[in-house]
Amino acid sequence: MTKDLPDWFREGYGNIWLPYAQMQTVGEALPVVATDGVMIELADGRRLIDGIASWWTACHGYNNPQMQEKIIAQVKNMSHVMLGGLVHEGAATLAKRLADLLPGDLNHVFFSESGSVSVEIALKMAAQYWINLGEQGHSRFVCFRSGYHGDTTAAMSVGDSEAGMHKAFSGFLSQQFLQPLPETDQEMAEFNEFLAEHKGQIAAVIMEPLVQGAGGMKFHGPETLAAIAKICFKHDVLLILDEIFTGFGRTGTMFACEQADITPDIICLGKALTAGTVAMAATVATDRVYDAFLSDDADKAFMHGPTYMANPLACAAANASLDIFRDEPVLDRVRRIEGHLMQSLGQFRGLPGVVDVRVKGAIGVIQMKEIGDLAALRQQFADEGVWIRPFGDIIYLTPSFSMESHELAALTQAIDKVLNSRE
Repeated sequence: MTKDLPDWFREGYGNIWLPYAQMQTVGEALPVVATDGVMIELADGRRLIDGIASWWTACHGYNNPQMQEKIIAQVKNMSHVMLGGLVHEGAATLAKRLADLLPGDLNHVFFSESGSVSVEIALKMAAQYWINLGEQGHSRFVCFRSGYHGDTTAAMSVGDSEAGMHKAFSGFLSQQFLQPLPETDQEMAEFNEFLAEHKGQIAAVIMEPLVQGAGGMKFHGPETLAAIAKICFKHDVLLILDEIFTGFGRTGTMFACEQADITPDIICLGKALTAGTVAMAATVATDRVYDAFLSDDADKAFMHGPTYMANPLACAAANASLDIFRDEPVLDRVRRIEGHLMQSLGQFRGLPGVVDVRVKGAIGVIQMKEIGDLAALRQQFADEGVWIRPFGDIIYLTPSFSMESHELAALTQAIDKVLNSRE
């Protein structure tokens, strides 16, 4: 097989360190030569339907012509300029558009290059908020079991390092207040008591609204999110919402927090912000948080500055994506996908080894009792002409919003064939 692979693959593959992979035992990755729409084309000519939109980013599909046009025009004019002391049109326009789209007074946009970094910025912002107010001791964060907020150091510390992929670092990370996600009245009462007791130590509560993504695609209702926000407000505790996965239509509304009718103090955005074209993220703060950094004292400034923040190419991509959300019935497409997934994935309930099936917006999850050999399962899916990447004990779909019904059907038919072959 190796001799049939492209020269670039044979010559360079040994120098690549893949993500989330034990390089001694992992099988070879698949060489990709092109993408188009919802398809990934491999070097051997096979075309796979992408069921996960490149880790949930390519919300409008690959190679969207409107986005390509705007990005090409931008690269011809200005590919990058530093944001320190300089501002360009794309950044100002995007910041204003995000502020207008987001609920409440989330008006102040701090750009970065990745979701993990946007979380780091949010944590740092929350901690300095209290320092700037002259209140000492607010140095820990409340986070929830099955939560995931990224792979950088502080972001790891507010994830579930006891059960998640970062457990090897548990002795290295800062110790936060890891709590069960409260859902029942009794659990909410206990959470309320916890915040009341520890609020002098807490910089913020951080959570993923409605869907905990990489921690297992676990769902909770808008009423849970609303109740947590109410308790945070009651105790004057900042609330950070990580909408890196859930933002930009994935749960059925532009932002998940809209479904609970709440405004967090800080929100983190990424992934589909640029619709899977250029790396970019944003941390957006309310007036209250931002105002705590305004002072004649230079030491109260927010001392952070990613080199490529507000990169003009990324801003052009994000603005082009927002144009598509504005001009096309994208959220209607999400509702169509939701209905299709509810119907098509429902057939797997009761199948041997299937524990649960759940759907929210353009997210479909099949929870298994166990999966076993993940690499073998991923290969089986590829052999069926689809790109699906199960992890933990779940098989999930997060398709592009542009995916047609027959393409969705091909995904579920592949899952059906593979699951039935495991019996």
